[in-house]
Amino acid sequence: MKRFVAALVALIWFTLPVQAAVDVQTVETPGGIKAWLVEEHSIPFTALEIRFRGGTALDRDGKRGEVNLMMATLEEGAGDMDAQGFAGARDDLAASFNFNASMDTVSISARFLTENRDQAMALLRQAIMQPRFDADAVERVKGQVKSILRSKATDPGDIASEVFYKMAFGAHPYGSDDNGTFESVDALTSEDMFTAKDRVMTRDRLYVGAVGDISAEELSALLDNLLGDLPESGADMPENVEPALNGGLTVVPFETPQSVVLFGQKGIKRDDPDFIPAYVANEVLGGHGDSRLMEEVREKRGLTYGVGSYLVSFDHAELIMGQFSSGNRVVAEAVDVVKDEWVKFAETGLTQEELDLTKTYLTGAYPLRFDGNGTIARILVGMQMDGLSPDYIKTRNDLVNAVTLEDVNRVIKRLYNPETLTFVVVGSPEGLQTN
Repeated sequence: MKRFVAALVALIWFTLPVQAAVDVQTVETPGGIKAWLVEEHSIPFTALEIRFRGGTALDRDGKRGEVNLMMATLEEGAGDMDAQGFAGARDDLAASFNFNASMDTVSISARFLTENRDQAMALLRQAIMQPRFDADAVERVKGQVKSILRSKATDPGDIASEVFYKMAFGAHPYGSDDNGTFESVDALTSEDMFTAKDRVMTRDRLYVGAVGDISAEELSALLDNLLGDLPESGADMPENVEPALNGGLTVVPFETPQSVVLFGQKGIKRDDPDFIPAYVANEVLGGHGDSRLMEEVREKRGLTYGVGSYLVSFDHAELIMGQFSSGNRVVAEAVDVVKDEWVKFAETGLTQEELDLTKTYLTGAYPLRFDGNGTIARILVGMQMDGLSPDYIKTRNDLVNAVTLEDVNRVIKRLYNPETLTFVVVGSPEGLQTN
């Protein structure tokens, strides 16, 4: 029976119909917790996304990796249940809880059937409010983190990311691996886990999205009971940081048949009035399969299987980045092509045809994002954290369609700077000159 229920839940999670029209309600509980809700009562299932601003960037000095380790250990026992007991109770309810940490956020994703809602939320409350952080559980998860660190040390893509972000952000938390180091992770204790939780999981940085078979009144009661006893405030946020990317190329020697390349420069804030034109511009340069970079690097020259660029909007810094892999004998040519395309893009911008085609692509693809309760719940939280309004889902395509050729080319000239475009190459490239 348990296997049947689990299979049913998986089917619900992954086969929900695409939902282009999303009616977002705003909810404020008697206890003052704010949330966004999309009611969908056709299936007895709810997805709940809980997110706290701050993330691993709030690690204390000398404690790098504590927030990541804390989130990974949250469900390793709670209340009077050890890790095995907690997992068994969760599985008996056919519920799913995921605890994740990133540079700017920590998040809890919960999925549960309506008939088990009260029991599932009571169990989740124990994980949030009464985690055990038993010494043996902490040590076990530390071992898992150190295994990840060992794996990353031999992965050229991870090495490239580590070097690039260290160059860009130095001593700022963005400049180091949020898993920590072997030394910092080894030194972490159960007491550090309790401290880290109280620093990041607080009501003053809380965002909630819910989608599914739950009313506003039911959600309100659920949230006050689940989260109402969290601390009111936590650690101070880190300062903003300007990416220290001044152009040039760095090669990290590594024995591999293909070199991994990361490249980037300073970007644009998500709340900048020019963000939508910048988003449209990047889509033409490197955002999808018909982009300029794909055309020039892959289609015309066959130098890579794929290349792309993207806007990175951290809470405290912004980047325009890209990446690709190429064989060691041709990677120098591929780097030169990317440089040339960056120059052309900055100097000439888009054509009207490129703009029109990209608008059609972006507006047509947007509804496809809303392909399930969990996905929509994550989108709702992301919108809140970006300072968008609940009707953004309905107006977003209008904003894209409103971008003119003059707008987008002005923004390209403002943002794209070939002089500061910085490359990190990990591999054994031939003919690359570092500077």
